[in-house]
Amino acid sequence: MKKHHLLIQPRLRKYSGNLLSLLFIVSFFLTSCQQEEATEKQPNILFIMTDDHTQQALNAYGQGLLDSVYFPNMDRLAKEGALFKNSFVTNSICAPSRAVLLTGKYSHLNGKVDNVGPFNWDQPTYPKLLQEAGYATALIGKIHLGGKPQGYDFSLTLPGQGNYYNPEFIRNGEEEVKFEGHCEALIPQFVVDWIDKEWDRSKPFAINYHTKAPHRNWMAEEKYLDYLEDQEFEFPGNFFDDYEGRGTAAREQEMEIVDNMYWGWDMKFEENPFSGEPSRLAAPFGRMTDEQMEAWNAVYGPANEKFKEELPEGRELARFMFHRYLRDYLKVVKSVDDGIGEVLDYLEANELLDNTIVVYTSDQGFYLGEHGWYDKRFMYEQSLSTPLLVRYPKEIKAGTVVEDLVMNLDHAPTILDYAGLEKPDDMQGESWRALAAGEEIPWRDAIYYHYYEYPGPHSVKRHYGVRTDRYKLIHFYYDIDEWEMYDLEVDPNEMNSIYDDPAYEEVQEMLHTRLEELREQYGDSDTLNQQFIERSLSKN
Repeated sequence: MKKHHLLIQPRLRKYSGNLLSLLFIVSFFLTSCQQEEATEKQPNILFIMTDDHTQQALNAYGQGLLDSVYFPNMDRLAKEGALFKNSFVTNSICAPSRAVLLTGKYSHLNGKVDNVGPFNWDQPTYPKLLQEAGYATALIGKIHLGGKPQGYDFSLTLPGQGNYYNPEFIRNGEEEVKFEGHCEALIPQFVVDWIDKEWDRSKPFAINYHTKAPHRNWMAEEKYLDYLEDQEFEFPGNFFDDYEGRGTAAREQEMEIVDNMYWGWDMKFEENPFSGEPSRLAAPFGRMTDEQMEAWNAVYGPANEKFKEELPEGRELARFMFHRYLRDYLKVVKSVDDGIGEVLDYLEANELLDNTIVVYTSDQGFYLGEHGWYDKRFMYEQSLSTPLLVRYPKEIKAGTVVEDLVMNLDHAPTILDYAGLEKPDDMQGESWRALAAGEEIPWRDAIYYHYYEYPGPHSVKRHYGVRTDRYKLIHFYYDIDEWEMYDLEVDPNEMNSIYDDPAYEEVQEMLHTRLEELREQYGDSDTLNQQFIERSLSKN
């Protein structure tokens, strides 16, 4: 792999329909007939995926946590299109979720069950099918699947998790280039540049526009370093959860804000303020230029010094850590929202927006202090659910709300459906296109979930389960054998398992039956579980 470490300063531009140059107008008219012929048959597709953005941090979902924090461009998609209230993932962890997106198959069939094992790019994916059908395809941002991306005419991807400041990108799976700037300012620029300069206008385009944010470690763009620093937030009602009423898994996890976050990586201290020792995992300040570091220290320096003078304990320590985490998380979401706005504005100024299906989602949800946690992985609601917004005015009425249970498994078949293509027989999801259009069609009554990465980071036990519109049944296995069940109407915060409660005997029996039916339908089994366990143990 070639490596070029020259810092490249990107060109910043603003786009306006009133300021189009004469040269662009001439170019537009020369290609408009050819473009119109292609796009009349097939729409453009802009698939936006963030990393760890949760429904609680999106105003359109109206969950009340962020009454004073606004993300206008994401909200615009909800107002002008469809919002899916019950959107879920099949495996709440980054790389497996992305593999499900591309393949339309569960983790146990596409082979990517955790963040460790390789992803097989040789298998069929929806971008390959779009490319074969005549789409111009691009992947820009985070993919986190390793290997050389297939199915794309152009790719510019972050290696692994990538970095917020002055990040490296890999061009077309081969050439590594380092850019100066913030990741969430760069990625939308790259998207616009590809459409503006590289897109073959004789073809419709299909772009995977994937951000790094708001993935850990939440290092804000310079213009947002002091954003929300004076904003106070209430603890979620179950922040100080004692985990009574649930089993071993909830008690033995390692994803608590107060006990498990790192002073360097997460809290942005250069050392442990209590011991003075270097943090177990330091923030990557060495990547920053002198000017960037100066701006950073102007905001975080005084707050950190004040903390070291006071060294709060108990509830006040929890308050500081919760606010440092939540503010940093929301700061990078703000940059993501800006980037989405930049791309939407460009498409609108160039009369492309209304013939472009815009999908916004995340690879999973995330905890913002619920149960005292950050991170994801569990089948509990905050990490199981994920945002899903879709704008396409040719079919979707503004302000549409979809209540049906959809999964990230459904995205690939849906995109192929919009492109006029049949899904392959081995794709397990279903197209939600008709649901977004407001049609009533036969649809699933339950979803299936399976998480595999244990032993592993955050110590979340292996588990699988079923969720209906009201109830949830979870089986934790491997080193334990425990069941949990919840009535989400009575206990939406999932504080008390009702498994073996006589009042729910018939419901429990129904959920066990439905779970086994779904495992058979999707081809999952205890035999496969054992194979993945043995594969995991061989790596360790």
